[in-house]
Amino acid sequence: MTKRIPYGRNPKGLVSSLSSPIAAKDGHVGTVQALATDVLRKALAHHRASQLMQADALYRRVLQLQPDNADAYQLLGLIAHQMGKHETAIQLFDRAIVANPRHAIAHNNRGVALRTLGRLEEALRSFNQAIRLRPDYAEAHANRGVALHDLRRYETAVVSYDKAIGYKPDFAQALNNRGNSLRELGRRAQALDDFERAIQSRPDLAEAHSNRGNLLQDLDRIPEALESYDRALALQPNLVEALSCRGAALYKLRRHQAALESIDRALELDPNYADAYINRGVVLAATARQQDALESYDRALEQQPNLVKALSHRGAALLGLHQYQAALESIDRALELDPNCADAYINRGVVLAATARQQDALESYDRALELDPNSVVSHYNRGTALNELKRYREALESYIRALRLDSDFRHLYGEYVSAKLSICDWDGLARDREVLTDHVQQGKVAVLPFHYLAMDGSPLLQRKAAEIHAQNECPAESFYTQPLRWPRHEKIRVGYFSPDFNDHPVSRLLAELFELHDRSQFELMGFSIGAQTGDDLEKRVAAAMDRFFDARLMTDEQVVQLAREHEVDIAVDLAGYTSNARPGVFARRAAPIQVNYLGFPGTMGAGFIDYLIADATLVPESSRKYYSEKIVYLPDCFQANDSKLQISDKPFSRAGQGLPEKGFVYCCFSNSNKITPEIFALWMRILKRVEDSVLWLVADCSDSGENLCAEAERCGVAAERLIFAGRLPYCEHLGRQRLADLFLDTLPFNAGATGSAALWAGLPILTCPGESFAGRMGASLLRAVRLPELIASSLDAYEEMAVELAQTPGLIAAFKERLRNNIKTAPLFDTPSYTRHLEGAYRQMHERHRAGLAPDHIVVGGISN
Repeated sequence: MTKRIPYGRNPKGLVSSLSSPIAAKDGHVGTVQALATDVLRKALAHHRASQLMQADALYRRVLQLQPDNADAYQLLGLIAHQMGKHETAIQLFDRAIVANPRHAIAHNNRGVALRTLGRLEEALRSFNQAIRLRPDYAEAHANRGVALHDLRRYETAVVSYDKAIGYKPDFAQALNNRGNSLRELGRRAQALDDFERAIQSRPDLAEAHSNRGNLLQDLDRIPEALESYDRALALQPNLVEALSCRGAALYKLRRHQAALESIDRALELDPNYADAYINRGVVLAATARQQDALESYDRALEQQPNLVKALSHRGAALLGLHQYQAALESIDRALELDPNCADAYINRGVVLAATARQQDALESYDRALELDPNSVVSHYNRGTALNELKRYREALESYIRALRLDSDFRHLYGEYVSAKLSICDWDGLARDREVLTDHVQQGKVAVLPFHYLAMDGSPLLQRKAAEIHAQNECPAESFYTQPLRWPRHEKIRVGYFSPDFNDHPVSRLLAELFELHDRSQFELMGFSIGAQTGDDLEKRVAAAMDRFFDARLMTDEQVVQLAREHEVDIAVDLAGYTSNARPGVFARRAAPIQVNYLGFPGTMGAGFIDYLIADATLVPESSRKYYSEKIVYLPDCFQANDSKLQISDKPFSRAGQGLPEKGFVYCCFSNSNKITPEIFALWMRILKRVEDSVLWLVADCSDSGENLCAEAERCGVAAERLIFAGRLPYCEHLGRQRLADLFLDTLPFNAGATGSAALWAGLPILTCPGESFAGRMGASLLRAVRLPELIASSLDAYEEMAVELAQTPGLIAAFKERLRNNIKTAPLFDTPSYTRHLEGAYRQMHERHRAGLAPDHIVVGGISN
């Protein structure tokens, strides 16, 4: 499952417009007043030339001549503000107002100083007073808008800016700031128009170019945003906000090094710029440097201890470091400070989901959506949580809402199609597949590789999807490219890495293999990167290892360090791109030799995986081009099995399972997402041709069952001929399969562990090979159990064979008898022989490496299948 941490909003670059110094009025004046006026004019000249010390001295000379000169006080206050002495400035503005209570400029500038100190309500009162004195005072209206924006009263801020612009239509700073408030309100087209009007009015207003860049980032027009930042920096090279936000744009273009350089330049100019530290942390987190990211967020918090964005993102970094409790504490602190921070609720949901608290995660996403109904991230993550809870219909609804907001959002289209497949909702599926294929061909990050296996049987496109995923999940900068080399060990050290060392199909297949490894030649290490359940299978796997490490709370870097400390020779990835996999461990090179095995039935499309365990049926020589790994050909079958797997001896009856006492029982116990409309239509043709036959299925949810029944009716088959099996303990599930007559395989994603379990239970399988690894597993299993006659050459042949097996008396019984005999003698369940073959593969890999040779295709013991 993809977990998205939202990228924080960029700094806004709001510009407060202080009124310029004003000249004294001409007129008939006395000698002292004339002298004061002359000094004031000279002071103003210095002030305009930014000669602040000279201007300050002359303003004070004016006050010696005229102690109640309100202009001199307010101009001294302006200098103090410009020099960062804001409290002093306020005192001077107050003196000006005492001297002249109707001095609108002093009230306005007092408000600006108060706003700078964060005293927003007081600032607002000063701006209001300035406006009461001068209703047409455009600068005061604009500055009032700035204070209202800071108070998040964006609608009212826009009204103030409207007043300012009404009095000064070309007021560039007011246009710029109104654009910022409109951006916050989601009125993006109007905001963009305001930024462009500001630039037209004042082409040299760097802040307007920068803010235009921020808005273009919101619109995902990243190259244009980058151009805006570059224009801003051409005008003002030291504009720290533009540098920081430029880094954010470069990050989105995956130019991570350039992004860091831009943000670091901002921090050189302003080491106290908290938002730049946040942006720096986001880039570092994206390049899997979570510890460095954490340090950046902590630096931001040193500057602003209550900075909500930093606390929220800090929680995300702690999640990346697997410090779940600390992550929650940081995010919860952010929510204490700002209970309306949608991003913090999203991050909180991600942390909760990572700790298997999906219902709690769902509540956090719902709260985020209350605050920001148009958050694509929230809708996407909500769908993912619902998917984990097997509430597929609701998940689909969340994905549809997200698609309406952003159809190109990362992985979204694939999750949408996967959710439809999970509930067998095939309305518009052909079009959905076309769109998804286009996305993959265009290199978009549209689908998780594991989900794509059930959507498209093209090995070329499956490789493309895997390559896209590898490039995005494990960017090139995280790759370890230097060769690792250990001293030769007495035994070859094999490290198995998996999140599924528990009651899971992968461990059910491999438990006996772990136990049978030749300990005189191999040392086994298990690296558990998933939650521990304490179940019997987990205990069995742990006991079978020479060393077993609980690495679930370790970062990728720490897991790699652990593997290297123990000088693992061969690292075997048992998860690939399945749930809770950790490809980042392998990108960093945990061992000199790295292998993709069993958990993910396809190529990983990654340069950091050296070998793929397969067989000649799965990957014919002509298909090697579809795999980034070198192929290791085992002689019989790619898949290990456990010859000790228990089958319940509990008596099962057809009636007890809702099956008819007479008639042929077809079944398929694969997950419903593997059932395509094409395969289902074929099954329905079979049922129509075989009188009194039924189809026995598992339904992951009521929606899938209802949809399949409705589809059966549309195909002219009574819904009653579909029977849905409830969930049972695994050994009992195996036992009841003996009630069925024939297992019908799926395509393009065959049954793997589910298929070998059916064969172990004595249930024959009918399959039709596709082109990809996932589509040829059934054929591999059948050849290894010596039943190649059940491999159909085409889907038409599949249909004819399914009908013939049901209508020819004694034929299926003969296959069942052969299967019962072959289980004892055929290679599929000969775990000791399989183990020796796999060990032979490991030896060849190891010897090539010791000889300084690059990985190459390996054939173990001749190709027999």
